[in-house]
Amino acid sequence: MAAPALAHEPTPPRALPMREARTRLTQLIAMAELTDTVTMVTRDGDPRPIAAIVPACAARTAAQARADADRLATVTAGWARRLDELHRQSSRRHAVELRALTDALAEVWAELDRRVVPGSDPALARLRAAHTDLLRA
Repeated sequence: MAAPALAHEPTPPRALPMREARTRLTQLIAMAELTDTVTMVTRDGDPRPIAAIVPACAARTAAQARADADRLATVTAGWARRLDELHRQSSRRHAVELRALTDALAEVWAELDRRVVPGSDPALARLRAAHTDLLRA
């Protein structure tokens, strides 16, 4: 697909010292309105920007972005609380299920110990070694 002939590329912001910006304020405002040009205002002799002349739609977008960020933070906090509660519930459920499993495993090993002399079957000894972490819990 061909690119449009007049593709609108954002122009980089230009910087002007405060003295010149004050003199050309009407022109700079018209440029911002008509061409979406951003002009950075600097102190005379200092290249760091202290203010900007931006199109109204960009300023409104920044205000909307702040409002969206606040709303997003509120929504995110709500989801974080829900996820924390679900994590606590699943941890409790997991602990109960793990306890039931270790109790059942302990009962099985107690029955095996009654039926088979411990140490007489190497396969059973390997299986007991594999279960040691669950048998201690």
